[in-house]
Amino acid sequence: MTRAALLVLADGRFPAGGYAHSGGMEAAVASHSVHDTASLEAFCRGRLHTAGLTAAGLAAAAATGHDPLALDEAADARTPSPALRQVARRLGRQMLRAARATWPSPDLDQLARNRPQGVHQPVVLGATARSAGLTPLDAARCTAYENVSGPATAAVRLLSLDPLDATALLARLSGEIDDVARTAADAATRILADGVSALPAASAPLLDIIGERHAARTVRLFAS
Repeated sequence: MTRAALLVLADGRFPAGGYAHSGGMEAAVASHSVHDTASLEAFCRGRLHTAGLTAAGLAAAAATGHDPLALDEAADARTPSPALRQVARRLGRQMLRAARATWPSPDLDQLARNRPQGVHQPVVLGATARSAGLTPLDAARCTAYENVSGPATAAVRLLSLDPLDATALLARLSGEIDDVARTAADAATRILADGVSALPAASAPLLDIIGERHAARTVRLFAS
């Protein structure tokens, strides 16, 4: 196992398409619910403990080797917004393409054949982590982190925030990121006994609403 693989996977420069998505931040800024560092921190914290926890659980389960197609269906059930389901599959398709080039594996090839239209991104991330020799906790931690780092980075561009403030915000959330990752990884250990119902299914209705509103906008900087 190489921990350096975790750095590669979590790196915002990994060509998985995340740079084109704001994680709901563009819509939150447009609605004025996020307008400064304090409101950004509240947004990121809320996202981390809802959508972030749910995604981390899916990623951790995929990293255990659980059936990714069953997890993809579980991800669909946990994503009520059609727009966000489409985004998750688009990101998953791009991540799978990058992962197959970076950590070639028969399992990733099979996943691409089984779901040519794309698999939910957290499931792909977990399968990728497994192919890279990482643990379910690694996959959960990477997923939890990207659920807040993406919006924080987007907010710097959208609000002209000081990048140092955004970085400090992520540092303040680091303990909570670890807590969410451990909760998600613990849930993944119960999936064989309890099925996918063991995984977190925390809802974030406002993220679903602003995701749909953003998809309907004709002019936007980010894809989501």
